[in-house]
Amino acid sequence: MTDIRMIDAGKYNLSLANALKQSEDFKKPEWIDFVKTGTNKMRPNIDSDFWYKRAAGILRQMYLKGIVGVGRLRSRYGGRKNRGMQPAEFRKSGGKIIRVILQQAESAGLVEKIKGKHSGRQLTKKGKDLMESLVK
Repeated sequence: MTDIRMIDAGKYNLSLANALKQSEDFKKPEWIDFVKTGTNKMRPNIDSDFWYKRAAGILRQMYLKGIVGVGRLRSRYGGRKNRGMQPAEFRKSGGKIIRVILQQAESAGLVEKIKGKHSGRQLTKKGKDLMESLVK
């Protein structure tokens, strides 16, 4: 059996995004077509499957890193902000999209909250099984 770490991330995320799109637990909100994904972006994302691709990316990050919080994911999906004549700076991505995806995954039973020394969210057994079932 091949490990998720050995598979190309782009191909795996597309297959996971298609599986999440067929699931009824992940719904694309109506406001997602009108918001930017972070302050470093100039315009909203035009990809119609952006919601499912971002959810797949977040779930893959949770599989690889273990316990992950919203702040770490905001840093992961952030980018370079063009500030005109001033030097460019790193800016975090928006947190609302990440929070809503995590809430949907939690209601689907794929993710659970963890309290303790390292608080955040981690994949449940059901979530790991879903992700490992897509590995060929």
